[in-house]
Amino acid sequence: AGINGDAQRIEQMGWMLFLKVWDAREEEWELYEDGFTSIIPAALRWRNWAADRKDGSSPTGDALLRFVNEELFPGLKALPVGADTPARQAIVRSVFEDSNQYMKDGVLLRQVLNVIDAIDFDDWEESHAFGDIYEAILKDLQSAGNAGEFYTPRAVTDFMVGRLAPKLGERVADFAAGTCGFLTSALKALEPQAQTVEGKEQYRRSVYGVEKKPMPYLLGITNLLLHGIDSPELYHGNALERDVRDLREADRFDVILMNPPYGGAEQEAVKANFPADMRSSETADLFMALATYRLKRGGRAAVIIPDGFLFGTDGPKAAIKKRLLESFDLHTVVRMPAGVFSPYTSITTNILFFEHTKPTQDIWFYRVPPLSGNRAYSKTRPFTLDRFDACVQWWDDRSELVDDDGIPMAIKISVQNIQAAGYNLDCCGYATKTDIILNPQEAFMDLQRSFNVMREKMSLLEKLLEDRHAGH
Repeated sequence: AGINGDAQRIEQMGWMLFLKVWDAREEEWELYEDGFTSIIPAALRWRNWAADRKDGSSPTGDALLRFVNEELFPGLKALPVGADTPARQAIVRSVFEDSNQYMKDGVLLRQVLNVIDAIDFDDWEESHAFGDIYEAILKDLQSAGNAGEFYTPRAVTDFMVGRLAPKLGERVADFAAGTCGFLTSALKALEPQAQTVEGKEQYRRSVYGVEKKPMPYLLGITNLLLHGIDSPELYHGNALERDVRDLREADRFDVILMNPPYGGAEQEAVKANFPADMRSSETADLFMALATYRLKRGGRAAVIIPDGFLFGTDGPKAAIKKRLLESFDLHTVVRMPAGVFSPYTSITTNILFFEHTKPTQDIWFYRVPPLSGNRAYSKTRPFTLDRFDACVQWWDDRSELVDDDGIPMAIKISVQNIQAAGYNLDCCGYATKTDIILNPQEAFMDLQRSFNVMREKMSLLEKLLEDRHAGH
């Protein structure tokens, strides 16, 4: 009772899992740090209200609901945080500022708490196994309506991280971090390199993220805690709200991995943080521009972007691509088939790989084939890492390829040809329309998402017409 859909179910589990994981971390800090004091008042610490004491004294029913709704949440949202508060401690309040408690049955709430409390994070094998379980929980977001935008399939994040190969000592950033899938993929690649005390300290400082929406922020913080990051540098806010012209070298990163939201629109005040010729109405375009401003000299990046960015030749899109080609080496564009993000969306996407080393000379385009019979991927036929195997084999020893129909599957195109085409990057695309076969529920959700996007665009158009009518 009180839970409406997968997104709320996951958010409800999220705040409980966060407090359980946080309590386990605090046990470690109490053991190894002299004078450690929790920012959470004693009565609100997990061990003192949620832990099942097995003697019938643990609060349940209406008493538990009253405590959670009237004491726990108000108390955590109002934790005293000032300039001197350690960043690690301040995380608790930032997590709960926009979190919600939905359950209305205190007995069921107690049952859920007992299951979560039974997880032993001090047991390495159990903690490691729970990491896989948590990943499965996050994967459920993919089919949770609009919440699906917060989850990038693990196959895609692992492929991108594998191509960029982050090294210990480098800083990895995601400015649209969602539930931190890219950052945790990077951490898995870095963990084997962190075998010394110094290496472990570098590991804990290796990732940085920003997430705008409260639910994925909560889930992302917990995800990083589960991967041994005691003081996650994940910030709750909009990475586009900072003027790119004010960035310093300390604001730039060695590696950038992103799957920015697309289909949205930013306010004029946000667009003003970019040069006038780059002020796109498309959120994904602005994040693409942001990546070019926050990549260190010598750094490398991989960004997922929809087809619209490739073929768009309007002013802002062309300006962003012009900057990308003239100041960076856009060496590879991997085109992905429809359905990779199904059932959240059937929009076709691409991965742009670039380095801040030299101007682009040639761009390799590689097209990942769809399923046999030209079928699209879906919830019942998910995109898996092995679908990138041929691309991985091709990556280090590149050559032009054609498919069975004689259509280019991998091709190299000079930057001069791209510039002559008005910065149109729509090359090596899919020759035939992909058949998307959805079950009735998936079809309804896809239609609903399309309707929501259209409604947002209509609202924006109405506002523009109103402003024009008013003489603005």
